[in-house]
Amino acid sequence: MIKIEVLVGSVRQNRFCDKPANYLCGELKKEENVEAELVDLKEWDLPFFNEPITPVASKGEYKNPLVKKFAEKISEADGFVIVTPEYNHGYPGVLKNALDWIYYPWNQKPVGFVSYGGAGGARSVEQLRQVVIALHMHPIQPSITIPLEILRAFQQGKAADLPLSELFRPLREGRDLIHPFFSELVKLTTILKNAQGEPSSKG
Repeated sequence: MIKIEVLVGSVRQNRFCDKPANYLCGELKKEENVEAELVDLKEWDLPFFNEPITPVASKGEYKNPLVKKFAEKISEADGFVIVTPEYNHGYPGVLKNALDWIYYPWNQKPVGFVSYGGAGGARSVEQLRQVVIALHMHPIQPSITIPLEILRAFQQGKAADLPLSELFRPLREGRDLIHPFFSELVKLTTILKNAQGEPSSKG
């Protein structure tokens, strides 16, 4: 059994980000030998990173109790899905802050990206790939770009009463975006977990 956490990378009001995150978390739970959990940054009111030493140098010792709990939550995962919008050719500061607060819990774990917004969020994902590599994570090649018509339907209030399975049906129809994404993420997560044993208890 592997555990994959789905991170909601936006905390703004009336956000769209939690919709694909909840949908994909539900779909992941249908995968064999996969436990999936949503980690919503809106529920983790982390302060701006302001420590005198880096998370690497602190060796997992955090003075802030909330950061310590966040590190413990991230440590539980064997792999991740990060869902992100694109703001001004980049990804949200709240997501960067969450990534920067801790170090060891991210190490040697696969991550896949789901994006939306300008250029489908492609530029935010390219930046995230560089950041997660610096955290010794393993970004998978497939990614999911939310079609603009889905985002527009939500923004225009046309999708308010639609179940998530109906709203995101285009991700499964035609060119199936979800299968290759899940397949690669689950395969790599399983390989790395088997190679490393149980997730590190280091914070």
